[in-house]
Amino acid sequence: MSVNVADGPEVLPDDPDQTPLNRLFGLCNVEQHLEFEPERRSLRIHGHSTTIRIERAYWTVLEILAAEEDLSVAALVTRIHDHCQVANEKNLASCLRVVCLKYINICT
Repeated sequence: MSVNVADGPEVLPDDPDQTPLNRLFGLCNVEQHLEFEPERRSLRIHGHSTTIRIERAYWTVLEILAAEEDLSVAALVTRIHDHCQVANEKNLASCLRVVCLKYINICT
């Protein structure tokens, strides 16, 4: 019997090898280690120079989202920054990570 969790991938609860985490691990390999490494990028937000350090995987998602919005990554980050300020979020890197996860959730 399969179970559909929040319109996500089907999970076979009786097969311990088919848990979502095990399936995720099956998609990863050692060559993807660069996705886990933090990367610093310097950009300007409203004329102020800043450096943001997040994992490469998040930068990849931000690049895709920026392209879909027809924006540069810097312009996208500025828009996210402005939204985070309204939400009273002081940690921009954290806000970027959450936006990436929400974007992935919406698009999958």
